[in-house]
Amino acid sequence: MIPLSWYLVAAAALFCLGLYGVLARRNAVAILMAVELMLNAVNINLVAFWRYLTPDRSTGMAWAVFVLTVAAAEAAVGLALIISIYRRRDSVVAEELDLLKN
Repeated sequence: MIPLSWYLVAAAALFCLGLYGVLARRNAVAILMAVELMLNAVNINLVAFWRYLTPDRSTGMAWAVFVLTVAAAEAAVGLALIISIYRRRDSVVAEELDLLKN
């Protein structure tokens, strides 16, 4: 059986990779993909803790399904916004997205 610490290290590495992607990327689509990577790292933690700490309850799996649902909704809304911005400006560079400024 794989120890819990291995799952936590893998999830931490995945989360750090996603955080780097959010902070270093300029493309809005790449930023959305990095956020999805961070949410998947959270799901790994939820399922790992569910498996190792409370095997008789399904709360960890329920939270993981909830996070997946929120991630899917976030991806759909985010991609719709990015497509709308691309049609208007012909660019998806995050630094040029100042539509809400005066």
